[in-house]
Amino acid sequence: MTSSSNAYAASGVDIDAGNRAVALMTAAVQSTYGPEVLAGVGSFGGLYDAGRLQSMTAPVLVASTDGVGTKVRLAAQAGRYESIGHDIVNHCINDILVQGARPLFFLDYVASARLNPGHVAAIVSGMAAACRQAGCALLGGETAEMPGVYSPNEFDVAGTIVGVVERSRRLPRTDLAAGDVLLGLAASGPHTNGYSLIRRLFADVPLDTVYPELGIPLADALLAPHRSYLRVLEPLQAGPAQPVKALAHLTGGGLIENLPRVLPGGLSAAVPLTDWPVPPLFHLIQRRGGLTIEEMFRVFNMGFGFILVVAPGDVAAVQAGLPEPAIVLGKLVPGARMVQLLS
Repeated sequence: MTSSSNAYAASGVDIDAGNRAVALMTAAVQSTYGPEVLAGVGSFGGLYDAGRLQSMTAPVLVASTDGVGTKVRLAAQAGRYESIGHDIVNHCINDILVQGARPLFFLDYVASARLNPGHVAAIVSGMAAACRQAGCALLGGETAEMPGVYSPNEFDVAGTIVGVVERSRRLPRTDLAAGDVLLGLAASGPHTNGYSLIRRLFADVPLDTVYPELGIPLADALLAPHRSYLRVLEPLQAGPAQPVKALAHLTGGGLIENLPRVLPGGLSAAVPLTDWPVPPLFHLIQRRGGLTIEEMFRVFNMGFGFILVVAPGDVAAVQAGLPEPAIVLGKLVPGARMVQLLS
């Protein structure tokens, strides 16, 4: 007679594999814990002591959920699983950073047709590393084995983040005006967007190919982890003044779709393409796909992952206060909440 555990394994679900994955990732997850984490790995729900919020005047919780998308297939093809963990955490951190929030804790979800404990542990170890860098607890998560839902060797990664911001320091500010300047912070690559198109365009190209204009293997260029801008912006957020009026995270939809999300009615953005230094990778993608520049800016970040909106008189001070260059990319103009690409 077949035992229930053997029957479950015969149906494609290996409980022991899930337990092995948890054992492999536990140390990495616990390395993100501070005294505010009261219960984490192994609990039905993570417990986070919110007492630290009592020192704030009017704390506002900010939450976001997202996924890595089809970049996971490219990562699996290259055998680089840890980078996917960085991708999902940093993507979510940037999403709430747009509203001025700092992360408190992160929850993950990894699902596949059949769990590979080593691969899952590598992904979660990447999440833990990104959380440690941000001072964020990896509070809990879930691994799911679902044969029949996912095709063999396929998997998906998603996450949820919760952060906090003082109500008085929420972004965007209400005083955005024509003439405000757009400053761009460099991206590390395509981040986590446009990979369905990227995979199609490079389907017949080995990932160890080194294009002269890139100077590094294609896998390195395409799988560079989505970077976090939290530490970059900390010097500006720490002071009593708040020179940044708005922030935009250039994710799916690129500049065209994301910048208008933080603009009020009556304002658009004018972006001279002559002032936008496009990295070689995006020229390569455009050439292989025969894509228009408008489509490129609608799909990809085009080399800048984060946009700051500041008053003209604050540009020099903001640039001086950041630990890396912030490039002037355009300005706000009267209009109907859109981006005008100026050739």
